[in-house]
Amino acid sequence: MANAKNNMPLFAISGIMIVYGLIASTGVLLPMMKYLSTHKSMDMQVTMCLIVGAIGLIGGIVNSIREPKDTNLDRFLLQPLAGILFLLILAMAIRWYMEPLVKIMSKNLVPLLGFKIYKVLNLNYVVLGILVGVFITNTIGIPSFAASGVKTARFVLKMGVIMLGARYSFAELAKLGVYSIWLIGFFVLGTVFMVLWLGGLFKQPKSMTGVLSAGMGVCGVSATVAVAPVVKAKSEEMAYTIGTILSFGILCMFIFPTVGKLVGFNAVQFGAWAGTGILNSAQVAAAALAFNAVDIKTLKVAEIFNITRVLFLPIIVLVLAGWFGKETGQKLSFKTVVVDKFPIFIIGFLLLFFMSSVGLFSPPTHYKGKYIDVSYNDRTRITDKEHEVLSQAYAGGEIEGLNPTQDAAVKDLIHQHQIAGNFDDRNNKALFDKTGQDRMFALESILAQAKAKTIKMSGEVKGAIAHAVKQVHKKSKTVTTLTDCMIWFFAFGLIGLGMQITKKAVTQAGGWPLVMGIISGVTKAVLSFFVVMWLVKDVVLK
Repeated sequence: MANAKNNMPLFAISGIMIVYGLIASTGVLLPMMKYLSTHKSMDMQVTMCLIVGAIGLIGGIVNSIREPKDTNLDRFLLQPLAGILFLLILAMAIRWYMEPLVKIMSKNLVPLLGFKIYKVLNLNYVVLGILVGVFITNTIGIPSFAASGVKTARFVLKMGVIMLGARYSFAELAKLGVYSIWLIGFFVLGTVFMVLWLGGLFKQPKSMTGVLSAGMGVCGVSATVAVAPVVKAKSEEMAYTIGTILSFGILCMFIFPTVGKLVGFNAVQFGAWAGTGILNSAQVAAAALAFNAVDIKTLKVAEIFNITRVLFLPIIVLVLAGWFGKETGQKLSFKTVVVDKFPIFIIGFLLLFFMSSVGLFSPPTHYKGKYIDVSYNDRTRITDKEHEVLSQAYAGGEIEGLNPTQDAAVKDLIHQHQIAGNFDDRNNKALFDKTGQDRMFALESILAQAKAKTIKMSGEVKGAIAHAVKQVHKKSKTVTTLTDCMIWFFAFGLIGLGMQITKKAVTQAGGWPLVMGIISGVTKAVLSFFVVMWLVKDVVLK
């Protein structure tokens, strides 16, 4: 047990998790959870803390009784385990306590400030996680026991992007694909060539200009690393590039969501802008989640545009290889500059995207794991009480202002006790489903008009119709599980991302690289803002 002392932090964090899980399981924390509006996650809190805490204890015991070795088990689990649990317990504290408290405090300050500060500053778990990470690394510093665990943050973020692929389908990509391809293509190539032009204007070395153009044009640090050997970039040039990208990206993560809310961008517009104008995957995800951490539509659209941009990386690598080779006379093989450097996590994303599109997780036309099922099913029927309310209200003429389509939908709901197609058409699935969905849309329009007070009906009637509509919206359990994993991967990874934002890294962005980066980054952000506002406003995911 000679190594037990070195594993004390791991034992301590594991113990805290297990104790919390046991206390939460008794229900003694339920009143506080209800106050924080986190009581629905109580079972998850108990399960996560007990399981993760147990894993930590087992890992600590194994580390204590054996000498460290250079095996995959040691490198990828046992050595970083204390740091992984450190980030995870921070993520739990932020999601279950810090974020709810910020929201409560913000609401209490509304009479004084006149607005909800957590909405204006986007103080959800995403931003709070980044800020906590930045605060820790620039004050007390990353604890030595957690250093190797913090390094897993980028990998975990990429795992989150992979999980996001399960929420896409070809049907959705078809709605945005044309826009994303030409929009991203224009801005990627435009930014790359703009930086190359600025490099010549400011008389910067070609190696510096080449690596900066890839970082600012394609996907930040990943593109920088991929292009560096092609343009023979020096280590200090990579440092300047990464510092510039990091500094600009930090500003984007906070400015983009605020501007998006001020101008009234919808989820699709902001996602398109963030995916086009922000530099790398982690920053795109952070900004999208900061803009809206509840509805994943924003993140989905942002990642569609971001993934499209990343897919341009092989092209840009080849372009820069040719550009650099003209002066040096040296060219690298296609395998070296493209295949070996292509981000593996994109392949994982595309794999889950394909599996989702062929209906492996849910019907291929699903949206974020939800789909419409208008088949006859006892579980989708409205209750007898709701049926009685609807029947009496309709017979008594209490539902006023319906058009013929809406009137027919209400009559059919009363007749069938549920939303479905015509029974006689059940063998023609396409016609059956279309009839049922048309009735569902008609009932949804009734609810919308009732909210706008253009249709008069009682609260009980609205409740019965709303329940009927809700019953035909199904949710894939597989996609829900993958989404929960994705959210925790992002919560974990973004804290680690914040811990990598040091004063030293930020101050590395200096001189002409910073000037070139600011000019090209601001130009791309501003131009893409106006293009998205003009072009993407009518694109809607259904």
